[in-house]
Amino acid sequence: MDEEPTTSTELEPVPCSSDSERHPWPYLSKLFEFKGSKNDSWRFQCVKCLPQRKELLAFKNSPSNLKKHIERKHRPLLKEYLAATSSKKKGTLFADGGSSIKQRKLEDTKASQKTIDLAVVNFIVQGLHPFGVVEQTGEYNIREKIVRTTTDNASNFIKAFRVYACEDEGSSTEDESKGVNDSEEEDAEDETECVEVEALMEEEDECSEYQLPKHHRCACHVLNLISTVDARKAESNVMYKKISRAAFAKCSALWNKSARSSTAAEVIERECKLQLIRPVETRWNSLFLAVERILRIIRESGEGAVRAVTIALKVPMFSPAELAFLSDYASTMNPVSKALNILQGEVDVHMGWLVPTITLLTVKLDRLQTSSRFCQPLISALQEGIQQRFGKMMNDPELISAAILLPKFRTSWTSNENLLKLGMDYIKRHMEEEPALSSPGSHSGSEEEDFFGLMRGNVHETTKQLDAYLANSSTSMDILKGILPF
Repeated sequence: MDEEPTTSTELEPVPCSSDSERHPWPYLSKLFEFKGSKNDSWRFQCVKCLPQRKELLAFKNSPSNLKKHIERKHRPLLKEYLAATSSKKKGTLFADGGSSIKQRKLEDTKASQKTIDLAVVNFIVQGLHPFGVVEQTGEYNIREKIVRTTTDNASNFIKAFRVYACEDEGSSTEDESKGVNDSEEEDAEDETECVEVEALMEEEDECSEYQLPKHHRCACHVLNLISTVDARKAESNVMYKKISRAAFAKCSALWNKSARSSTAAEVIERECKLQLIRPVETRWNSLFLAVERILRIIRESGEGAVRAVTIALKVPMFSPAELAFLSDYASTMNPVSKALNILQGEVDVHMGWLVPTITLLTVKLDRLQTSSRFCQPLISALQEGIQQRFGKMMNDPELISAAILLPKFRTSWTSNENLLKLGMDYIKRHMEEEPALSSPGSHSGSEEEDFFGLMRGNVHETTKQLDAYLANSSTSMDILKGILPF
């Protein structure tokens, strides 16, 4: 398996003055003769294929295509290829033919953004090839079983899936996919280049295997954006903006004082019996937790404790309206924080958790809308953000069926019959198509039986199996093995 991409200069061959003189990966020179470059690829000729003139193309940042050629055409030589790669790892080989055990100094390993982008794309497409797992995926017959890949929403990952995903990635990248200059794309399409047909066919053969599954955006990152970017839209309401900025300004004064002075921290510990939590800008949850800590201190030690701290630290005390706002803010963001914790859990990480979690989050926010005194604009902003960013996911039959097939949820997470019907129809359709419905050894080989396999009797059996699952009260995942055929 290819090495994970780093910013080390060993990933990208050192530019050479003459393509014919220097091999970009000298440790592979016994297997592949270097012939030059073409656009973003190196041109090689397999030594074992001589005297044939067929050329191989490999991306300049990875020899992965050369390895694939060995696996496909010269399988007995795979150990030799891996041994050469292993020797390269032990003593780092560079394009000038030299080697060095010591790592190059950090200042000598500067990499352009383009180089890093290529490394990330290569890591996904070739390193995790083909579906987010090791390169030998085909050996275990799991390609068709992996239907989605979830990553964070960094532009490098979005780009990789936009290029190599099996379907259009534009609908799920939202803002990241925007900003492409249409005129530049048209100009690129108008350009022509003369190439050797044989080399082109070889290139297509090497790259056709790179096809990633559907990309799914990280729900935690999306919820973070709703809690920060979308939440700021509440400030379009003048009254909300005034009270929120005043309250958070006084919170910030307390947080800054406690962080800059050990004396201040001692005062807070003495008066409040608890230390303050200071928000971390890169993690939204910390803002909610910081506000919640202030409210806990007031609840357990009284407003007098906070007042004593503000006097000692010479910061303004909260007004009653500001304290009421902070309490309202914490009540509003509490379900959002819990939803975020659920989605970024380490144990229950099934895709089926997504739709029920977001559905129940919207229900909780709807209930708060009527009782909220200060944060109605914030609730509206959060709801709009959820609808905009999660809207398509919430109507995806595949995600709905994933929720139904989790014994914890089944159909109890929503009263929307239309949504449930989408998921149930999806499940029934796949159960009817599932070959496992026929027991091993029962195949008669009759084409007529295969063709009429979905007649009323089999469909009825499928419905009975699904009804048995829904009626079972067990929340264990093992129930799926005993009832459903997949």
